[in-house]
Amino acid sequence: MKKILLIMMMCFTTLFAIDAKMEIIKKSNNLPTILVTSASDSANMTLVNNVKNMIINDLKVSGHFQLSDFNERVFFKDKPNMVTLMKQNVDLYLSLYIEPSTFNGMSLQVKLFDVNKKEVVLNKSISTSNVNRYPFIAHRVSILINKHLNAPSIDWMDKFVIFSVYKNAKQAEIAIGDYTLAYQKTIVRGGLNIFPKWADDKQEEFYYTTYNNSIPELRKMNIYNRKRETILTSQGMIAASDVSKDGSKVLITASPEGQPDIYLYDVKRKMKKRLTTYKGIDVGAHFVENDSKIVFVSDRLKYPNIFSKKIGGRGVERLVYHGKNNSSATTFKNYVVYTSRDKENEFSSSAFNLYLISTQSDFIRRLTTNGSNQFPKFSNDGESILFIKRYKEKSNVGIIRVNYNKSFLFPLKNGKLQSIDW
Repeated sequence: MKKILLIMMMCFTTLFAIDAKMEIIKKSNNLPTILVTSASDSANMTLVNNVKNMIINDLKVSGHFQLSDFNERVFFKDKPNMVTLMKQNVDLYLSLYIEPSTFNGMSLQVKLFDVNKKEVVLNKSISTSNVNRYPFIAHRVSILINKHLNAPSIDWMDKFVIFSVYKNAKQAEIAIGDYTLAYQKTIVRGGLNIFPKWADDKQEEFYYTTYNNSIPELRKMNIYNRKRETILTSQGMIAASDVSKDGSKVLITASPEGQPDIYLYDVKRKMKKRLTTYKGIDVGAHFVENDSKIVFVSDRLKYPNIFSKKIGGRGVERLVYHGKNNSSATTFKNYVVYTSRDKENEFSSSAFNLYLISTQSDFIRRLTTNGSNQFPKFSNDGESILFIKRYKEKSNVGIIRVNYNKSFLFPLKNGKLQSIDW
C-alpha cells in the first residue's frame, strides 16, 4: 500500500509541476507571437471571422503561441507590411480567405508568413462539403501551424468528442462534436441513452447504454451507417467504461446478479470474464500500466474510493487515501485522474475536484478548485484531460492542459451533460 501525500493547491494557476516523466522541457521560454487575420477581400466575412476566432482559441489552448491583437489586414494576394509587423514583435502572420461558394460547403485558403524571414512558409487550401463543420477546418489549420513549428502535438483537436445530454426526465440523447462544442450533431435520439464510449481510435463506432427496453442494453453503433448491435444485457446497470489500446477488449460494469461488478469482454470471441467478485459495488474500470491492470471505483471502505487490481490476480490495492467520495477515474499509462468530493473551502461550500496521481509513486496533484468536475478522460497522448464541469447550474466541457497549468471551459447551450469521451 502506498501512502499518498496530499498537497493542497489554493489556486489553479499555482499548481505544482507534474513529475519529470510527464513534464515537457521547452527549448525556450520565448513563445512565438502570431497575428491571425481575415483577408480584406474574403467572401462571407462572418464565416471567416468565426474561423479566425476558432484558430485564435486553438492556439491559446495549445500553450505554444502568444497572440497579437495588432490590426493589420491586407488582400489575400498581397504581403503584409513586414517592417511594421517586426516593430510590433510579430513573428508569424496568418491570413485567411474564403472563396465564394454556391453550395453548402466552404473552401478556406491559408497563408502563413514568417515575418523574420519575410516569406510565405505555409500555403494551403482546406475544404468541407458542410459549412457547419467549420470548427474542424479551423482545428486543422491550427494543427498545421503547430506542426510547422515542430511543437508538441495538438492532433487531438481534430478528433470528435462524443457525449450524452439529458433533455428531460428519462430522456437523453447522444451527440458528436468538436472539443469546443461549436459543432454538434445528434446521432442517437429517443429514450434514455447514456455512457457513450468510443470503440477504438478510428472513432467510427461507439458503445453506449440504452434503457429503452425492459432490460438495460449495452449497444455498439457505427456513426456513419447507423448500424447497431446489442453486445450485452443486464439487470440494474450496464456500461462500457474503457477499451484496450487495440480495441479488442472492453471493460464493462454489469450487475446480472444484483450488485455491479467489473467484466472483461473479448470483442472477437464475444465472451465476457468476471474480474471482480466483491459483494458490494465495483464500477467504472479503466486499463492501466499497459493494459495489465485495472483501476476502478469500489465501496469496499463503505464509501466510493479508487482501487487497482492486476488482471488475472486476486488481491486489490487502495490507491487514494484522502476524501470520502472518490467517484470516477481515468488512466494514461501509469497515471490516474480521479474525482474527489472536497469539504468546504474558500472557493466553494462543496466541490468535486480532480486529482492526478501515479500508480508507481506517492505523487499527487490537484487540478481543479471549484464546481462539480466529473468524468475525466485523458487524451491519447496524456497531455490533456477532458472533463464535465457543472458550475452555477450550467454544464461545460473542460480541457486541462496538464503540462501548461492551464484550463479552458466551453459551455453547453442547451441540456445537461451526462457523460463524455474522446
